[in-house]
Amino acid sequence: MKKRFILITVLTILYGHSLMAQQPGNTPPKPPSIEDRLKHLDERLSKEINLTAEQKKKIEVAFKDFFIKADKLHDKMPPPPPPPAPGNKAEMDKLSKERDNAIQQVLSADQFKKYVEIEKTLRPKPPVNQPPAPQASH
Repeated sequence: MKKRFILITVLTILYGHSLMAQQPGNTPPKPPSIEDRLKHLDERLSKEINLTAEQKKKIEVAFKDFFIKADKLHDKMPPPPPPPAPGNKAEMDKLSKERDNAIQQVLSADQFKKYVEIEKTLRPKPPVNQPPAPQASH
């Protein structure tokens, strides 16, 4: 009787554990909102680059425009998102270049140099089983 109780208890625990492993929620996390990304960017840039209020505002406008256009471009991509297709990669590079040109107009040469270094660290990391995407030249 005791063995039977122990067997039933162990089987119940194992069955419950297997059900927990199949819970929905294994979907990939959603990217942060544009406001969250802008806040994170502001924190990073404010910490490392001494920006005036006017520079901050113009950089925020450039990045907000970039995030909106990039999100629309990403929405067109089929799930799961593979590395950007050559056409999409070219469009993303063009958007990045437009954003960086707008930011370069606002910052001094030293500030822009620091910005370029910081911007590289803000890019999402590629999945573990995927090689990193080629870096866009500035």
